[in-house]
Amino acid sequence: MSARDGVRHTRVVDLFVLLHRDDGRVLLLRRCGGVYASGLLAPPSGHLEAGETVVEGALRETYEEVGVAVQERHLEFCHVIDHRSPEGQQRIGVAFRAERWQGEPYNKEPHKHSQLVWADPACPPADCVPYVRALLGQFATGGLLSVDGYADAGAGADGRTEGRWPR
Repeated sequence: MSARDGVRHTRVVDLFVLLHRDDGRVLLLRRCGGVYASGLLAPPSGHLEAGETVVEGALRETYEEVGVAVQERHLEFCHVIDHRSPEGQQRIGVAFRAERWQGEPYNKEPHKHSQLVWADPACPPADCVPYVRALLGQFATGGLLSVDGYADAGAGADGRTEGRWPR
């Protein structure tokens, strides 16, 4: 019997929405101020709040950050990433794609973001949050599930396990 028997593991659930234009680019926001990964790029995203579904949370975060309304029927699941940070914190990221939305994206939270950037997910900018770079790479290839940051779980030397679960 291990010390963990009987203790339920919990994780932070991150939600990502990839607003995906006809030209293949997705919207990224440059984080700023006193937030995690300040100066780096990430899609509209945030944490799941108590009592909401992943769909509700994704729709909420998109509206809060870039002011666009996505109808639930236009939100498509596209990826799950199991991530462990360099500090050892484990997270689950659930990503959705939206190809239709109402409104023009704008920086609705200038205290948290300094810039909106449309980027090619197949060639993510070097200044993306590393966890996001892994997610975008999988999105570009159609992978549904990836593991990031677990060097001891069959991943490469950089801790990434990519392309194992294609669409």
